[in-house]
Amino acid sequence: MRQTFLSLSALLVLASAHPPLSADEAKPPRINRYVDLMESGKPAFGVFSSNVSLRAGASIASSGLDFVIVDMEHSPYDPTRLEAYLVGMTSKAAVLKDGLQMRTAPFIRVPAAGREQLQFILKQVLDLGPVGVVVPHVDTPEDAVAMVRACRFPQLKDAPDFEPEGLRGVGYGWAARQWGLSGGEYAKRADLWPLDPEGELVLWVMIESASAVEHVHAIASTPGIGGLFIGPSDLAFSLGVPLGDPAVEEAIEKVVAAAKETGVPLGTLCGSGDVERRLEQGFSFLAVGSDGGVSGRVQEAVKIGRSFKKKAE
Repeated sequence: MRQTFLSLSALLVLASAHPPLSADEAKPPRINRYVDLMESGKPAFGVFSSNVSLRAGASIASSGLDFVIVDMEHSPYDPTRLEAYLVGMTSKAAVLKDGLQMRTAPFIRVPAAGREQLQFILKQVLDLGPVGVVVPHVDTPEDAVAMVRACRFPQLKDAPDFEPEGLRGVGYGWAARQWGLSGGEYAKRADLWPLDPEGELVLWVMIESASAVEHVHAIASTPGIGGLFIGPSDLAFSLGVPLGDPAVEEAIEKVVAAAKETGVPLGTLCGSGDVERRLEQGFSFLAVGSDGGVSGRVQEAVKIGRSFKKKAE
């Protein structure tokens, strides 16, 4: 009996010395840097990468950029090369210093358009361990819902965010290893943000057609969409005008308005000369170059963006 009493006393002393963690302290750190930036109201800057190799991934991971879009739409779709690229982005030194959050968040632009609704490509890509995907040519709300469903695991039947019902097949061993988590923890956290506030995966859908602009409010309102990404070149072609025509900017303004109304983050690609204008419009993530080397222009664009202060509305 005396031993039991002493054990309880010791536990009470330990409890008083180490009070319970607050909700923020108890919450595990984010894997996905992009989500951290969006939740803190800070813009994110990145580049497109078409050099899909292990060492290119290592170079991008140490670049200081917030995200990279690995382009498999206009580069050969080779999951084996993508697997090596993502492995190259893993740095033991970075993990020891910063924990599991990836310094540069890897997003993969898939080759299949949203209107094709090909689930297997999204499944193969997600099973390699990125933190986000970019789907080209999402033209209708039905396309958007199909992409959300393809990216989500089926949810528990009593989950408050059960809909849109997930269709992703379960095979997460490698992705969990890439994130540094157990399989069970990966399954719990590999859901779409912000539909699941604790989710680490993000789905960007590309608005790059007249149809997408027409339906942009409904697309942006689809639960599970984590970002709208405007593709200005395809948008110009779809509108039947040259890039730079006023009609393209008019369409972009419609997308900007829908993003503001729905609260969905908005991104596009632009050069350093347009960074401040796009941030002033309300864009929150910008691709400012490519991986032909992080050029001086890319560095200048990031510098301008990070020092930008939005005018009071």
